[in-house]
Amino acid sequence: MDFDFFGHQLVAHRDPSKQAFSTAAHTNKVDGKDVPVPHFGVVLAWDQWHALSTRLSQSGVEFVIEPGIRFAGEVGEQATFFLYDPSGNALEFKAFKDPSRLFAK
Repeated sequence: MDFDFFGHQLVAHRDPSKQAFSTAAHTNKVDGKDVPVPHFGVVLAWDQWHALSTRLSQSGVEFVIEPGIRFAGEVGEQATFFLYDPSGNALEFKAFKDPSRLFAK
């Protein structure tokens, strides 16, 4: 299946040899949350992130980490949430009010 992933092509194939995925992934503590490792991340525009997080929340999507603001008041402040795709891959969606802060420390 091909997805239009915010202007990028993301291709997913089902592997019938694999059993249902496990959410018992490795995690790292980040700002008090257990962030799944590894994960794939996409950076959205601030308003786009808020629209997507609202739509997913209203649709009843199960989040690994609920939408929220991480590192509030710090250099790396960001809006973020995590979920698993149907194959068990961890996905992060984040946004910065100031996109130039993406790799700031």
